[in-house]
Amino acid sequence: MAYRIEPLSPLGARVEVTDPDALLASPTAPGELLHALEIHGGVLVFPRLGLDAPTQLAFARRMGDVVVKTSAGWSRAHPGVYRVALDPAANDEFFVKGSWDWHIDGATSLGIPPKASLLACRTKPSAGGDTQFVDTYAAYDRLTAEEKRRFESLKVWHRIELDAYSTPMNLSPESLARLESEPAHLHPLIWTHRDGRKSLVIGVTATQVEGLPKAEGRALLRSLVDRATEPRYVLNHVWSVGDLVIWDNRGTMHRARPFEADSGRDMYRVMLEGDEPIQ
Repeated sequence: MAYRIEPLSPLGARVEVTDPDALLASPTAPGELLHALEIHGGVLVFPRLGLDAPTQLAFARRMGDVVVKTSAGWSRAHPGVYRVALDPAANDEFFVKGSWDWHIDGATSLGIPPKASLLACRTKPSAGGDTQFVDTYAAYDRLTAEEKRRFESLKVWHRIELDAYSTPMNLSPESLARLESEPAHLHPLIWTHRDGRKSLVIGVTATQVEGLPKAEGRALLRSLVDRATEPRYVLNHVWSVGDLVIWDNRGTMHRARPFEADSGRDMYRVMLEGDEPIQ
């Protein structure tokens, strides 16, 4: 066996790789790891695996189709790899500092959100920069029976509203114009998945509940995020160089903890194409 899996608390699992070459070559490992995501709360941590960009990309492709974009931050040498760093030459500040609030990737995108993400640490931050995760299936399960009944029919507008983010950002007029032009998307508050399981679709992009006064809707959404992210439900990952973390974007929320531009934090992310609309 090229690896062993050890459950973490309160969610996720650590994957201790004993033979990286065997893991990367195994015909069964991709399916096994995707199954492990399902049974371990949607997060797998691979300590100090040390994949370079092309190897990380090749590993992801064995798990599914990879999201490829050409905007700022996306690699031209390795299509599908996105650099996450507070570096104006690398990407837009919003796409780094905006990740410091709880979110689901792709909630404001037209189409199907990414299935999963693979994030690798190239340079360890000198301070801050941890990444945190919560299980949104478990957050749904903790609702009362009355809340589940009441929330079943609610729909929520997801959009980018800068005043919803906790961190001030120094954005260019071009970036502001682009963000303000992003369309809003209406999603159910409760995502009923193909396997019958249900999860909450919440986070910083969830700005208004359809049919409720805005203040009332925001209070409800804020309360749900607060309840889902109580410290006892949060997995906090402190990065080391070479770490790889894979998370199921359909059943988790995540956020990075703030860090300074000179902290040295430098990460590469690959996302798998989604296979299930929010419904």
